Amino acid sequence: LEMYRDVYFRTLKLLGEEHKDTLLEANNYSTALTRLDRFEEARSLLRKTIPVVRRSRGENSENTLRMRGLYATAVYLDEGATLDDLREAV
Repeated sequence: LEMYRDVYFRTLKLLGEEHKDTLLEANNYSTALTRLDRFEEARSLLRKTIPVVRRSRGENSENTLRMRGLYATAVYLDEGATLDDLREAV
């Protein structure tokens, strides 16, 4: 997990938030967080990243849809998620 976090933050610092590599690393990092049941951290990262990917790649881009799907997965798997959280995810 530490490796994913470091790569993401270094890429973000070096290339900026809208660069395709930064978005890929955000996806990788949030996937790792979700797999480790760190749902709130994954959701927090994705809540910041999804508007960026929508703006830079478009609403229906593969990247946007992938991140939205990952966000929905993190909410679905989180036993502490509320009904409002579930509504927000879809």
